[in-house]
Amino acid sequence: MANTVSRTVRPMRGSRIAAFGTRPSGTRHPLVAAAMVLPLAVLLALLFGGFDAVATQASSVAGLMGR
Repeated sequence: MANTVSRTVRPMRGSRIAAFGTRPSGTRHPLVAAAMVLPLAVLLALLFGGFDAVATQASSVAGLMGR
């Protein structure tokens, strides 16, 4: 019988660092976050007919941001 060794496959430590050359900071610019969220928000608003509610919330957030 052959002697087989079971090995656990683990992701390489720092693989994301090596791939992109920088460490992930855990934060992103607010405009990047908005660009990621807005298309999905518009799609959901159109699908469920809640465009008025989304517009009201966006206006409220804009008021909190001082714009």
